[in-house]
Amino acid sequence: MAYTVLVADDEKEIRQLLRLYLEKDGYRVLEAEDGTRAVSLLEQESIDLVLLDIMMPGPNGYQVLQNIREKSNIPVMILSAKNADEDKILGLDLGADDYLSKPFNPLEAMARINSNIRRFYSLGAKSSSVKELTVRDLRLDIDSCTVYKDGAAIELTSVEYKLLRLFMENPGKVFTKQRLFEEGWGAEYIVSDNNIMVCISKLRAKLSDDGNAYIKTIRGLGYRMEKDGK
Repeated sequence: MAYTVLVADDEKEIRQLLRLYLEKDGYRVLEAEDGTRAVSLLEQESIDLVLLDIMMPGPNGYQVLQNIREKSNIPVMILSAKNADEDKILGLDLGADDYLSKPFNPLEAMARINSNIRRFYSLGAKSSSVKELTVRDLRLDIDSCTVYKDGAAIELTSVEYKLLRLFMENPGKVFTKQRLFEEGWGAEYIVSDNNIMVCISKLRAKLSDDGNAYIKTIRGLGYRMEKDGK
């Protein structure tokens, strides 16, 4: 199966460079020179991963990312010359899976692309034949990557989905911040403990008004999903 990657960047040289390396690795490549074209392709095509520039004409990268997360949790990697910590944090908070600063090494970019594809598709598909996970009133449909509470779908970012799936596959098990970091963002990407806390806080808020009803903080260790709500 050839995965389809959308490269959305207003720099033609960047698009051509990434196409060269992606096609060499067997990927199908689509290009967008601005946000309007990116949104159009996302609506028309079946896309497996997005490489997204921030500073481009039309809707900027952050706006395109928000548009993606309203409909899908496919992996999104930000490619940007904006490399300040606050820019990376904003991208991750909006639902990006990775953030690669320009100028970048194309070999590193390919390693991260392959890692995100493998983590989201291959490893998830091979990890279990189970099609559905249930913990209390939460139900996770693995085929559609959708979580339901009392029958109502909950909108999650791709990182939130990956962390919740890990919790629901292992209710009662404590996960360290490092393990959650590896599951949600990938071991090669460095993110502060604060970002883990922010992500868990947002996930808790989406699951319940009571922040600890589903995911409990275990001081000095990490977090676990409560089996019975006690």
